[in-house]
Order: sequence, then structure tokens, then C-alpha cells
Amino acid sequence: MSRFLVGATWDDAPHLTPVAKKELWDSILPYQRDARAKGIPQLGAGAIFPVAESDLRIRDFPIPDHWKRGYAMDCGGGAKPTAAVFGAFDPDSQVLYITGVYKRSSAEPAVHLAAIKERMGLGAGGWNWPGVGDAAALILTDEDAEQLVNVYRRGGLDLNLPDKAVETAIAQVWDLMTKQRLRVFSSCVAWWEEFRMYQRDKHGRIRKQNDHLMDSTRYLVRSGIARMKVRPVEVTESRVFTVHEGAAMSQGWLGN
Repeated sequence: MSRFLVGATWDDAPHLTPVAKKELWDSILPYQRDARAKGIPQLGAGAIFPVAESDLRIRDFPIPDHWKRGYAMDCGGGAKPTAAVFGAFDPDSQVLYITGVYKRSSAEPAVHLAAIKERMGLGAGGWNWPGVGDAAALILTDEDAEQLVNVYRRGGLDLNLPDKAVETAIAQVWDLMTKQRLRVFSSCVAWWEEFRMYQRDKHGRIRKQNDHLMDSTRYLVRSGIARMKVRPVEVTESRVFTVHEGAAMSQGWLGN
């Protein structure tokens, strides 16, 4: 054992002043900053989304009830995984949050259906989020794709087919990232794994491997945001009586 590796950051270089660090930081492309300053390996030139993880990552937090919810899924088959991303949309800041993910290979639709329902909390006080789901990877015709989506619909999911425009959707995702309007929970481990490997080859084509959550993210941004809804409120109407001094009793309705 004659070799060993020691990690070092800019903070371990005493000759770098705060001013020098800032000048260097500003001169480096965002997706290269963690590699240059902290020694954290980052994606190379082939990255589809050359964005620093620190610009997207956020700690998990409880989602406010007035935010919209929804999801998008990429249906696989056989050895191909079925994947889904679950999102929340803040109507005030117009920021989309990826709050959860699901990914599993070699399972029947019933297994995926149960897992998606569990993540929405159905049967445990949750509600049925609207979603979009692609099924074309399994079949040869649009008619068959619709039939497979109907399997999930019959299982109780509120699911539509997404717009599958690839480059347009990638541009939309990129736009949200650069405007800091897309954030991803730290707990979405599988999402981060795919994000780091989501690249183009030397011909500019997307490398179609281990990208099911990235596809789902495209579907969510392209078609899913428009379908997102706020949690339905069950309103119980009760009659309220108010008495005003010198005035007659009036009655109104109050939703609890």
C-alpha cells in the first residue's frame, strides 16, 4: 500500500485569498465549480444539463396544502424499468419541485400501480394526483399505448398521455433550471444518479441508458405542470347566525 488519495479544496490552499477565490469562482462555468473548488467529480462536456447540483438540490420539506401536485411516469416492460417522478408546484414563486421518485424493473403493472398509489398516500389520507404517463416503449402503435395507459386508469390513476417532444422539452427543463425554477429534493437518490449520467454522445444524440427518471422529468415539465391540481378540500356547509346590535338577525354560510 504505497499510494493513497487525499482530498483538498480551495480552503486548504492558504495562498488563495477570499478575493482570489471569488475571481476564480466567477470565471468558472457553473457545472465545473464543484469539481474545481472542492474536488467533487462532475459531468464532462457531454452533459445535457450542465448545471451544478448545488443549484438544484434542496432539503426535503413539508409541501404546503395550497401548492399544486402531480406526477409523470415512464412505463417500461421486461427488464426496462418503470419510473415516475412526483412534483409540487409553488403558484407564488412559479417553482417546480421534484419531491419523490419511483423506479423498478421487471414487475407487473399492478406492482407499479400499488407503489404509485402509496406515494400519493391513497388509502392513508392522500388523494389522487393528476399525472401523465408514456407507454410507447412497450408497443408498436399509438392504439396499444393507449390500451396500456388504460390499465393504470382502470386501476384508479388519473393519467393522460404526455407530449413526447424531446428537444423542446429538454429546452424547457433547461430553462427552468437556469432560472432557478426547478429544485429537486435531496432524498431523490435515483434521480440524482440519472442526472449525473444524462449525456449526449459525440454526435449530439442522447445516450438512451438509465434515463427513465429524466424522461419522466421531461414529461412532467412539458405536459404535467398543466395538469397539476391543488388538493381537493372537502367542504362541510354549516349555517352561521350573527346578531348585530340594532339590526335584525342575518344568516350566512360558512365552509369549514
